[in-house]
Amino acid sequence: MSTYLSIPTITGNWLEANQSYLMKAISDVGEALQHHINQIAEAANNGKMEQWKEGRAFKADSENFGKDKENFHYPTTESSESSALEQVCNIFDLSLFERNVLLLCAGRELDRTWSSLFVKAQDNHQQDYPTFSLALSVLAEPHWSALMPNASLRRWRLIEVGAGNTLTTSPLRIDERILHHLMGVQHLDERLTEIELPMPVTAYLVSSHEYVAQHLADTWLQTLVDETQILPVLQLCGTEVASKSAIASTACTFLGLNLYAISAEAIPTNTNELNLIKCLCEREWMLSDRVLLLDCDQLETMEASRNSAISRFIETINCPLIITSRDRRNQKQRPLITFDVDRPTSEEQQSIWQNALGNIAPSFQGHVETLVSHFSLSPTDIQTASLRVKSLVKKIEGQRDKETEKSVASTSPYLHLWDICRNQARPRLDELAQRIEPSASWNDLVLPDKEQQILHEIAAHVAQRTKVYKNWGFGSKSGRGLGISALFSGASGTGKTTAAELLAKELRLDLYRIDLSSIVDKYIGETEKNLRRVFDAAETGGVILLFDEADALFGKRSEVKDSHDRYANMEVSYLLQRIESYRGLAILTTNLKSSIDQAFLRRLRFVVQFPFPDAKQRAEIWQRVFPSQTPTEGLDFTKLAQLSVTGGNIRNIALNAAFIAANSGDSLGMKHILQATKSEYTKLERSLADAEIKSWV
Repeated sequence: MSTYLSIPTITGNWLEANQSYLMKAISDVGEALQHHINQIAEAANNGKMEQWKEGRAFKADSENFGKDKENFHYPTTESSESSALEQVCNIFDLSLFERNVLLLCAGRELDRTWSSLFVKAQDNHQQDYPTFSLALSVLAEPHWSALMPNASLRRWRLIEVGAGNTLTTSPLRIDERILHHLMGVQHLDERLTEIELPMPVTAYLVSSHEYVAQHLADTWLQTLVDETQILPVLQLCGTEVASKSAIASTACTFLGLNLYAISAEAIPTNTNELNLIKCLCEREWMLSDRVLLLDCDQLETMEASRNSAISRFIETINCPLIITSRDRRNQKQRPLITFDVDRPTSEEQQSIWQNALGNIAPSFQGHVETLVSHFSLSPTDIQTASLRVKSLVKKIEGQRDKETEKSVASTSPYLHLWDICRNQARPRLDELAQRIEPSASWNDLVLPDKEQQILHEIAAHVAQRTKVYKNWGFGSKSGRGLGISALFSGASGTGKTTAAELLAKELRLDLYRIDLSSIVDKYIGETEKNLRRVFDAAETGGVILLFDEADALFGKRSEVKDSHDRYANMEVSYLLQRIESYRGLAILTTNLKSSIDQAFLRRLRFVVQFPFPDAKQRAEIWQRVFPSQTPTEGLDFTKLAQLSVTGGNIRNIALNAAFIAANSGDSLGMKHILQATKSEYTKLERSLADAEIKSWV
């Protein structure tokens, strides 16, 4: 590892010496102020007040601007380390006059008796504050250039100029951050604290992420040694949000630097406000070696003005800057050195799990590998999940009576941990798709044996993916095509969503429905961006993705006739590419399989046809649709099977009939189903044939 820089530690002795030095410097300015007051009193006693005022009037001499800087040397403290006042003077290149203006303002904050001195010195009961006019009259080696907006006092916001009729008579106040710094207290400027983001605490980095952190530090190290160079902007890209922050924090620790973060969404679009934030960030770097992390991870779509403001901020800020973003940002002029942050490898995740689980790790022997194969959690998420399951195990061990043992025996700690991992993975995807709580079972699905067998094969592929891909080596052959994909085709109501539900329930995975018709965008490139957000969020794992209405994207578009077809093919190819590399199960549904080109179908691993149910299958659906608790009377499933409807329609009719029967106080019978059937057919805009309901009632 390289030898990195370090910052001296502030000791109690230094704080005492610093405060003593500051108060002595303020006292010296106070003496000058008192001397000025005495001169006013003497002139008043001698009746020569007007002449005295004329003699003290400041004459601006452009030839003398800033000359005192050439010969002025700051006094030193008895300590080997510079005082905070000396540091500020050196950092911002303050002249003796500018230094004393700062102390004049600090004196009012630290000694309440100074307000009366300002009143006497300015012979005005309303002026109990310092002004430039007073400073020019009282302090040594005055020069008008100190009042300029681009001079240090105002350029770096060391003082604040209040409202007034003229610049020289407006109230002056020392900036709060600077006052605290002079007192030896370090804290982030309050205006930055208001938009500061919390930095995640990470116990350690995995080796691949530590390597990136060291690379970041080495990139900056040479520039820090050579003070004539400007530090390059570093960019961390990828979906591992917490890991990127941890990498940036570790790199700064290597260099002995401090790190704070603000969201790019907090960057103002107003030019004056933007310049203020930029100035404060630069000042923090100069005062306390604070490195800014600009978090662009949450920026998905934004207005042009905000994007322009962020780019301008990055281009012009003159302090160390680290950017985190999902995708690479491009700047017009300022180069960005980009580092891609990948998810921890499977081996690294297993190591994190073992360390995080601690003494209960043996209880999960053999299960950790399965967890890693289904969930790709960040180190922070793994530690959180481990804390939760350890708390659960401790609770179970503390409850040893027979009744409790019986209740906890039904669910093992491993299954609890599995569900905890599912919860950890949910938040990002909940914003992008609809989570369906699976309730269906194999008994709820009526399909021919062939289609049933394919569904069982899909479940086996998901459950055994670790054994086949890793233990048996199939995953090492190629990283492509390892995703498990399926197409469910059939008319609406034939059981496509029900099949997805039962797979999710059997595999103990979450099911998220994505409506492709709402994702397809008319603007070029937006569809891929929408799909990328979904897949990036789902990569955390434990999820079955159900892409509904695939016809919206998968029309017969392999033959390119115009630019629209070409871009449509690009969108389809992107979706299939992400499905093939997705570590979980992705299901596409369509009402019309023939609308999907064969070239696309060949890239899907499973195709399941959900046929329109025949009379025998409809009779079976009717028999299964009513819960065992439902009071029924005189139901004839053979007659009910005469209705030429899908399983979805049958469920709607059964539920509606149950409400009708409950409202009438009867057991559910054929007459209630007949009434519900008429309502369903009206909704379907179909005519109910006599043959379908012959001799029902």
